[in-house]
Amino acid sequence: MAWPTWQQGVATALLCTAVSLLLARMAPSRARLAGRAAANEVALLAGLYSIWRLARVLPLATESGAVERARQIDRFQHVLHMPSELSLQHFVLRNAWLGRFLNAYYAILHVPALITFLVWLFVRHRDRYAHWRNGLAILTAFCLVIRFVRVAPPRLVPGLGYIDLATKFGLSVYGPAGTGVSDQLAAMPSIHVGWAAVVSLGAVAATTSRWRWVVAAHVVLTALAVSATGNHWWLDGIVAVGLLLIGLWMDSFARTRVAAWRAARSLSGEVEPAADALQPSSS
Repeated sequence: MAWPTWQQGVATALLCTAVSLLLARMAPSRARLAGRAAANEVALLAGLYSIWRLARVLPLATESGAVERARQIDRFQHVLHMPSELSLQHFVLRNAWLGRFLNAYYAILHVPALITFLVWLFVRHRDRYAHWRNGLAILTAFCLVIRFVRVAPPRLVPGLGYIDLATKFGLSVYGPAGTGVSDQLAAMPSIHVGWAAVVSLGAVAATTSRWRWVVAAHVVLTALAVSATGNHWWLDGIVAVGLLLIGLWMDSFARTRVAAWRAARSLSGEVEPAADALQPSSS
């Protein structure tokens, strides 16, 4: 399974920017305004995707310390009396149907669910879209920076007993370490869980439909899947959700400050002419 390259992402961003500029030169209509907005969003997301893919190939990350940091996370979780990911993995291995389901969920639903959510939010709840898109971008930026502090997933830590569930049920998205579509030594934080939280929390916040609770289960199933497959520690997901909440707060804070600044400028623009009108005439 091959992801689009960063070059293809750049090409998509440039093409969509050209489409947006072309639509801007045409007579405005509802369809053209909607088309330009969509082109701008695809251009932005394609550009961010290119940065994400390009960061993967930067020669800044090494394997040094990855396994030891993973052992430290394992010990820390034991200190907190958190449930063992190994117990969950043994449970799904004893129940093959559940193992196949969670393994497929991990391999297949990650990106399509996010894309579907973004398209739905853009079309149906445009007023909420920018907030969640920005939260997603900030979360992903955090993950890109933190990935250079290498952390191995449970299945790559010798002696703990974990296996890669994909070796039993197929649908592996990984090859040897350093290959495959994802970075295997960037377990902390879990971008799988972070992106799933965008979908689940965003759906709950955007709509009052009872179906939002079905979508809310996505982040729970993803957290179970990443742990059962041996690809993440519980803390990887917890940290990812925390980073998303920070990203959303940062976006809300910035919006509040910008709105206050604009209000202050507007108020000063209204008050100053009024003050000038009170000055006595020189005639």
